[in-house]
Amino acid sequence: MSMHEHTGGDGPRVIIAEDSVLLRSGMALLLEEAGVRVVDQVGDAEALLASVRSHPEVDLCLVDIRMPPTYSEEGIEAGVRIRRDHPGTAVLLLSQHVVSRYASDLFGGGATGVGYLLKDRVADIDEFLSVLRRVAGGGAAIDPEVVSQLLSSRRDSALERLTPREGEVLEVMAQGLNNAGIAARLSVTERAVEKHIRSIFTKLDLGQEEHDHRRVQAVLRYLRGADRP
Repeated sequence: MSMHEHTGGDGPRVIIAEDSVLLRSGMALLLEEAGVRVVDQVGDAEALLASVRSHPEVDLCLVDIRMPPTYSEEGIEAGVRIRRDHPGTAVLLLSQHVVSRYASDLFGGGATGVGYLLKDRVADIDEFLSVLRRVAGGGAAIDPEVVSQLLSSRRDSALERLTPREGEVLEVMAQGLNNAGIAARLSVTERAVEKHIRSIFTKLDLGQEEHDHRRVQAVLRYLRGADRP
């Protein structure tokens, strides 16, 4: 076991990939105090991929999008490879700024066990841990600011038919909240949320498939083609 490995706690098993030693050490401490098991800490994408191969039991990789050597797309490329080669391992990306095509790349291959948050969200420990556990458990979460910017660049005519309130419901849905969570966030009743979601599904022509699948497909309609000219 390396000096960075930790076996305490009964929460999800996590690898942290962040080139800043200070930031990754701080996140590791916060996570371990919350019962998350940090099994490794690495500073670049190559080391991350090697660590995932060495730790097949890992539930989630917490990955900075920009890492050495070029500080451009190493994190997202590693995330896509992990989701492809290790489907049982979730990926939660952290980014300093919103770059919509990163969300499209990651979520385009499916919306289970994936998340994309701005680094500022780490400061809200409870919410950060909630998102981490949700993604580690096979859910999906997208930072509200990421969703907001994606919505502002829509080219999908079906999406343009959504009312402002339906757009708000879809934004919150993209963050992985269930109907009760959406109702609480928007200060409306669950019945109202159910009505809005039915309308969203109808306007996006998502048919009568299994409910959770349609929720994922609704969110992906925003992400796919986010950079379409």
